[in-house]
Amino acid sequence: MKTVLSLLGLAALSLLSSCTSCPFGCETTPKGKVEHVVLVWLKKAGDAAERAKVINSAKMFQAEIKEIQHLSVGTALPSDRPVVDDSFDVGIVMRFANPADLATYEKHPVHVKAVKEVLQPIAKKLLVYDVAAQ
Repeated sequence: MKTVLSLLGLAALSLLSSCTSCPFGCETTPKGKVEHVVLVWLKKAGDAAERAKVINSAKMFQAEIKEIQHLSVGTALPSDRPVVDDSFDVGIVMRFANPADLATYEKHPVHVKAVKEVLQPIAKKLLVYDVAAQ
């Protein structure tokens, strides 16, 4: 069920970003705000110390990377709703003014270092969604 819902979510996002079929008058190159969503599954699922490493690393981003307008980070909120995937360990949501700022963040040394030294050693799986905010 969660796989089907994930595929439906990806299909919906692709429709929103595929502007040839977009009924909302969107453009092919988004110029507005971007929401960058990162979901992290740890190799040691539920490990509090490893969750803290990811959370603390992400919290440093906003102080060090000026392109981030807003950052929220935390653990999955447990849910009994079948539509909610609460299987991830840490979720991060960042807002950028535009796609160029997101691209700058992706190459920023603080981000590159955190991926290499924090995420890669302890993460089993990552899912990233970039949404052109309306």
